[in-house]
Amino acid sequence: MINGGYLIPANTKKGQLIAGWFTPPDLILFITGVLISLVLLIILGVDQTLRALIALAPGLICTFLVIPVANYRNVRTFLKSMIDFKFNTQKKYPWKGWCCYEQRKK
Repeated sequence: MINGGYLIPANTKKGQLIAGWFTPPDLILFITGVLISLVLLIILGVDQTLRALIALAPGLICTFLVIPVANYRNVRTFLKSMIDFKFNTQKKYPWKGWCCYEQRKK
């Protein structure tokens, strides 16, 4: 305790994450995408560019979703926050401040 308050290190949240970056669902998503890509690479082969891109797509998409971004743990968390804000928040902000004059009904 310092001056009656607690000192909390800035990286306390990182200590709860796997390797400092990932949560278990992030790792499951990433590993699943990479495994699907490996299976598709074995099945489809890489003799044509289009087939190689199709085979690599699940791994690349899952990797993109778990890449860390500023102020968010990863892109998946950012997208979830963005969708929550877009669809689950109040869109009208009525003014209820101290200088608002209420009209009296007669």
